[in-house]
Amino acid sequence: MRANRPKQYLRIHDRYLLDITMSRLLDAFHFDGCVLALDPGDGWWRETESANDHRIILCDGGAQRRDSVAMALQTLVPYAASDDWVLVHDVARPCLHPDDLHGLITTLADHPVGGLLACPVSDTLKRAGADNQVLETLDRRGVWRALTPQMFRFGILRQALAQAAEQDFPVTDEASAIESAGKAPRLVEGRSDNIKVTLPADLQLAEFILSRSD
Repeated sequence: MRANRPKQYLRIHDRYLLDITMSRLLDAFHFDGCVLALDPGDGWWRETESANDHRIILCDGGAQRRDSVAMALQTLVPYAASDDWVLVHDVARPCLHPDDLHGLITTLADHPVGGLLACPVSDTLKRAGADNQVLETLDRRGVWRALTPQMFRFGILRQALAQAAEQDFPVTDEASAIESAGKAPRLVEGRSDNIKVTLPADLQLAEFILSRSD
């Protein structure tokens, strides 16, 4: 991000990105609570609005995504039953629309495993070689972009992440851990503007999306 701080502490409309994400998520639905995984050396958290939100409890993050999520789930052990639902959301996705969140929760309400927000790919996809020469055009039918939140049964997700860690399986999202455990998450179509802030230009795009959001 070419910034002097972690991207979650960059500002949009004079608010930390983290605060925008947390408030849009927690205010859109009645959750029992939320666990936020932070770097143990985080020096910015206390300055946030979210630090005063009683719904949020903290845990240390890990070296990889799967480790951070596993540690957050461990924090929930005293509170969650095996069949309870847990949602995992990227704090770098501040543009989550409440309609998508409600759609995810209601669609998956009776699902035995869970699923995720996703968006069908509309662009033409190319596979490139080492020299960036096109090797082939890929069939985009049935290809989706994975978004968050991702929603799974507490026990199933915890077991899948533990298994992925034991096998050193690369987990880029929670659904990939569930898939590696032999289960099939359901895709729930979400809005394409649920972007993840990764590059400097994404921050400006997120600001524009939020300025037009309901």
